[in-house]
Amino acid sequence: MTAGAGPDGRDPGLQPERTRLAWRRTTLSAAVAAVLAVKTSLHGGPSATGVVLGAVCCALWLGFLWVAHHRIRALSAGARPPALAPRHATAAVLCAVATAVCAAALVV
Repeated sequence: MTAGAGPDGRDPGLQPERTRLAWRRTTLSAAVAAVLAVKTSLHGGPSATGVVLGAVCCALWLGFLWVAHHRIRALSAGARPPALAPRHATAAVLCAVATAVCAAALVV
Protein backbone atom coordinates (compact mmCIF):
# COMPACT_ATOMS: atom_id res chain seq x y z
CA MET A 1 0.00 0.00 0.00
CA THR A 2 1.30 3.49 -0.83
CA ALA A 3 1.51 6.40 1.56
CA GLY A 4 -1.81 8.22 1.85
CA ALA A 5 -3.80 5.33 0.42
CA GLY A 6 -7.13 4.52 2.01
CA PRO A 7 -8.16 1.15 3.45
CA ASP A 8 -9.21 -0.09 0.00
CA GLY A 9 -5.77 0.68 -1.51
CA ARG A 10 -7.06 3.69 -3.41
CA ASP A 11 -5.31 7.03 -3.14
CA PRO A 12 -7.95 9.60 -4.11
CA GLY A 13 -5.58 12.53 -3.91
CA LEU A 14 -7.42 15.72 -4.67
CA GLN A 15 -9.85 14.24 -7.18
CA PRO A 16 -12.96 14.55 -4.96
CA GLU A 17 -12.05 18.16 -4.17
CA ARG A 18 -11.53 18.97 -7.87
CA THR A 19 -14.84 17.34 -8.74
CA ARG A 20 -16.63 19.27 -5.99
CA LEU A 21 -15.13 22.52 -7.29
CA ALA A 22 -16.15 21.62 -10.85
CA TRP A 23 -19.76 21.12 -9.74
CA ARG A 24 -19.67 24.51 -7.99
CA ARG A 25 -18.21 26.23 -11.07
CA THR A 26 -20.81 24.67 -13.31
CA THR A 27 -23.60 25.72 -10.95
CA LEU A 28 -22.24 29.27 -10.94
CA SER A 29 -22.13 29.26 -14.76
CA ALA A 30 -25.73 28.04 -14.87
CA ALA A 31 -26.73 30.84 -12.48
CA VAL A 32 -25.12 33.42 -14.75
CA ALA A 33 -26.93 31.91 -17.75
CA ALA A 34 -30.27 32.08 -15.89
CA VAL A 35 -29.69 35.72 -14.91
CA LEU A 36 -28.78 36.62 -18.49
CA ALA A 37 -31.87 34.79 -19.73
CA VAL A 38 -34.09 36.80 -17.40
CA LYS A 39 -32.34 40.02 -18.43
CA THR A 40 -32.81 39.17 -22.11
CA SER A 41 -36.45 38.25 -21.60
CA LEU A 42 -37.15 41.63 -19.98
CA HIS A 43 -35.14 43.70 -22.48
CA GLY A 44 -37.41 46.02 -24.43
CA GLY A 45 -40.34 45.40 -22.11
CA PRO A 46 -41.70 42.18 -20.69
CA SER A 47 -43.64 39.87 -22.97
CA ALA A 48 -45.56 36.77 -21.96
CA THR A 49 -43.21 34.47 -23.89
CA GLY A 50 -40.11 36.15 -22.50
CA VAL A 51 -41.35 35.96 -18.92
CA VAL A 52 -42.27 32.28 -19.29
CA LEU A 53 -38.89 31.42 -20.84
CA GLY A 54 -37.08 33.38 -18.13
CA ALA A 55 -39.04 31.53 -15.44
CA VAL A 56 -38.30 28.18 -17.11
CA CYS A 57 -34.57 29.01 -17.18
CA CYS A 58 -34.71 29.82 -13.46
CA ALA A 59 -36.55 26.56 -12.73
CA LEU A 60 -33.98 24.62 -14.74
CA TRP A 61 -31.20 26.30 -12.77
CA LEU A 62 -32.88 25.24 -9.53
CA GLY A 63 -33.08 21.67 -10.84
CA PHE A 64 -29.41 21.68 -11.73
CA LEU A 65 -28.59 23.22 -8.36
CA TRP A 66 -30.46 20.37 -6.64
CA VAL A 67 -28.48 17.72 -8.56
CA ALA A 68 -25.18 19.52 -7.90
CA HIS A 69 -25.95 19.89 -4.19
CA HIS A 70 -26.62 16.16 -3.86
CA ARG A 71 -23.40 15.32 -5.71
CA ILE A 72 -21.32 17.74 -3.65
CA ARG A 73 -22.74 16.23 -0.44
CA ALA A 74 -21.98 12.71 -1.69
CA LEU A 75 -18.40 13.72 -2.49
CA SER A 76 -17.97 15.19 0.98
CA ALA A 77 -19.53 12.26 2.85
CA GLY A 78 -16.88 9.58 2.73
CA ALA A 79 -13.46 8.47 1.65
CA ARG A 80 -14.73 6.84 -1.52
CA PRO A 81 -17.63 8.70 -3.12
CA PRO A 82 -20.27 6.62 -4.86
CA ALA A 83 -20.69 6.85 -8.60
CA LEU A 84 -23.09 9.47 -9.91
CA ALA A 85 -26.52 7.90 -10.18
CA PRO A 86 -27.78 7.63 -13.77
CA ARG A 87 -30.98 9.51 -12.93
CA HIS A 88 -28.94 12.40 -11.50
CA ALA A 89 -26.66 12.45 -14.53
CA THR A 90 -29.70 12.43 -16.81
CA ALA A 91 -31.32 15.25 -14.84
CA ALA A 92 -28.16 17.37 -15.05
CA VAL A 93 -27.86 16.82 -18.81
CA LEU A 94 -31.55 17.55 -19.41
CA CYS A 95 -31.34 20.77 -17.38
CA ALA A 96 -28.29 21.91 -19.37
CA VAL A 97 -29.84 21.07 -22.74
CA ALA A 98 -33.19 22.63 -21.84
CA THR A 99 -31.42 25.79 -20.66
CA ALA A 100 -29.62 25.98 -24.02
CA VAL A 101 -32.92 25.56 -25.86
CA CYS A 102 -34.52 28.32 -23.78
CA ALA A 103 -31.54 30.59 -24.44
CA ALA A 104 -31.78 29.93 -28.18
CA ALA A 105 -35.50 30.69 -28.09
CA LEU A 106 -34.85 33.98 -26.27
CA VAL A 107 -32.18 35.07 -28.72
CA VAL A 108 -34.15 34.22 -31.84
